[in-house]
Amino acid sequence: MRTPASIAGHPIHPMLVPVAIGGFVLSFLFDIVCFFKGAHAPWTIAAYWTMIGGIAGALAAALFGFVDLLSIPAGPVRKTGVVHMVLNLTIVVLFVINAWLRTVSPDQLSLPMLMSLVAILLLVVSGWLGGKLVFEAGIGNANVPPPR
Repeated sequence: MRTPASIAGHPIHPMLVPVAIGGFVLSFLFDIVCFFKGAHAPWTIAAYWTMIGGIAGALAAALFGFVDLLSIPAGPVRKTGVVHMVLNLTIVVLFVINAWLRTVSPDQLSLPMLMSLVAILLLVVSGWLGGKLVFEAGIGNANVPPPR
């Protein structure tokens, strides 16, 4: 099913998703380094700024993903899309709070690191649902008829 948010037939949402995923995963990897080496620069700074990049990428992807979601007819595929969206927005909220906590108390990383872990686990579930939308329902594939 071709999606309305596309350039030359290529959906925009999946083009932007790797920016968010990359930012969030890199931030978490830098957190792991901080956990073992101590919360010192440059690792804390890298974790913070890759998180900010992930948030920006996720918000950009969300705009186009929402346009795509509105084009899906009511039914089980749309419900999967709504769950995918809710999980992704929850992930973004967790990372926004996480970034704020790092700003107000940069030496206290226990809670932010736990929040990153929870958000990454939710990201795995959300990514699986996104894959289900693409590979099972054909969302974003111009050669597949709309789901029923």
